[in-house]
Amino acid sequence: MSPAPTTLLGSLAAFTAYDKTPVIGTRFPDASTQLSAFLTAPNADKLIHDLATLVAHRGVVFFSAQDITLAQQKVLAQRMGELTGKPASSSLHKHPVTVATAELDEEISVISSKGGIARADVKDRARASTGWHADITFEPVPSDYAILKMHTLPSVGGDTLWASGYEAYDRLSPTFKAFLEGLTARHDGNFFVKFAEAQGISVQDNRGSPENTGTDLTAVHPVIRTNPVTGFKSIFVNKGFTKRIVELSEDESDLVLDYLFRHIAENHDLQVRYRWNKNDVAIWDNRSNYHTATHDYFEVREGNRVVSIGERPYFDPKSKSRREVLQLKA
Repeated sequence: MSPAPTTLLGSLAAFTAYDKTPVIGTRFPDASTQLSAFLTAPNADKLIHDLATLVAHRGVVFFSAQDITLAQQKVLAQRMGELTGKPASSSLHKHPVTVATAELDEEISVISSKGGIARADVKDRARASTGWHADITFEPVPSDYAILKMHTLPSVGGDTLWASGYEAYDRLSPTFKAFLEGLTARHDGNFFVKFAEAQGISVQDNRGSPENTGTDLTAVHPVIRTNPVTGFKSIFVNKGFTKRIVELSEDESDLVLDYLFRHIAENHDLQVRYRWNKNDVAIWDNRSNYHTATHDYFEVREGNRVVSIGERPYFDPKSKSRREVLQLKA
């Protein structure tokens, strides 16, 4: 365990933290460090801004045994985006197939082994690597931050893995980077429409941005994306939703996407694996990271997720890579 650099922690340096790996993941292991207290602290805006900045740099940040409520979870997600410059028109995402219940509203997604959105496109006997994705990239204006609190866990198993899009980009050759920059890809989540039809429910509209509307869950985004908080370049395709590179033939697109998907899934040294405990919270940046659950258990596994909407993805040709900015060996 190496300590998280103070320059990234900012005001969070007051709390015990360590990096889970050199490239992705920071953990606050002490249960006395409560996100709910951040929201009511005299310096709340500073703490939340620094938390959002840390998540943007480190990809995913973990907190132990949290008492944060669903209402507070929503406030925290929205404030993280607001304090790091997301558009005023962006709020919290309403998942296309999440409906309000007596206990939960449309801005809370239940991530459950019993069914629902987490199981909507899961295929039996498929490779585990098919599960890698970033949340809701099928939306024209997708997510910046997501917050997941796990409240029900199997006795063993059910870990989640995250992978760094920054490091995935940095591992490519200069020629391949140049080839990918400026390309765009189509992201497709229309399997959720089929899921809604099978469940007899309507697809949610007005999903956190005026642009996230209608029942055609497709969008075109840059293959290489610039994160507006860090300024770093990242690969922005994922196995779950990215179907075609627009500027290439179908065969060429399949070859390139297959390489990028394997590049993300098979490089375990740009990933972090987290073993959950009850009421742990993970906060991640969907702009520059991917994640996948581990379906290796037989008991119930369930948590509640809030997804914040950010900005339209863009590529800034003047932006730099993480390793370039930090002057790390390529």
